[in-house]
Amino acid sequence: MEDVIAGRNSVGEALKSGRPLNKLFIAKGERQGSLRELAGIAKDKGILVQEVEPQRLAQLAPGQRHQGVVAMASPVEYAEVEDILAAAEAKGEAPLLVVLDELEDPHNLGAVLRSVDAAGAHGVIIPKRRSCPLSTTVAKTSAGAVEYVPVARVSNLAQTLDKLKKAGIWVAGCDMDGTENYFEASLKGPLALVIGGEGRGLGRLVKEHCDFLVRIPMQGHVNSLNASVACSLVLYEAVRQRLQNV
Repeated sequence: MEDVIAGRNSVGEALKSGRPLNKLFIAKGERQGSLRELAGIAKDKGILVQEVEPQRLAQLAPGQRHQGVVAMASPVEYAEVEDILAAAEAKGEAPLLVVLDELEDPHNLGAVLRSVDAAGAHGVIIPKRRSCPLSTTVAKTSAGAVEYVPVARVSNLAQTLDKLKKAGIWVAGCDMDGTENYFEASLKGPLALVIGGEGRGLGRLVKEHCDFLVRIPMQGHVNSLNASVACSLVLYEAVRQRLQNV
């Protein structure tokens, strides 16, 4: 679960302090006075705002006096993509990033963060919508990696991939339609590895913005792997190729 902040004053203070918030829920038909002001501040900060029935607010904040507004807070601050790239440059290393296309399971996200940290990759990029945000469940599953792996949350994943390419980073999508096995592809140099969400894989638009697609050969009866497992396999192949170049 994410940290829950309920009530107009509490949410207002969280917004003013700059605490990282994933989403703001406001009671339907209550866009007046201070609630309208809170919604405006949230939108200006790029925080998602959703109108819901009052009963939903009571479910989100059981036993709390929500006063028509509930915020869901992240356990750590989100990073900017530019900061992740700058950190890689400061280390004198070619950027190695993981981009998650609508991954919705917090346990999967936590496992990805753990693998990213272990592999020495520089950060993770997730979309703001239709994607699991950072939460206490993610933090626990990551075994502490959430404190060390910067996560950037972006509004448009396709546009972000284009920006990465303009920065000289190759974008490799992991997909069953890949033209070559992941261990046969060149994953050296600046790389962003794109992993699809559970069940659906990479979205069409995201797939079109990849420079190339790699596949994991499946020899058994199932046709796909858990997203975090797939990420680990391809990520460590990139690490192996990098170590061979040292």
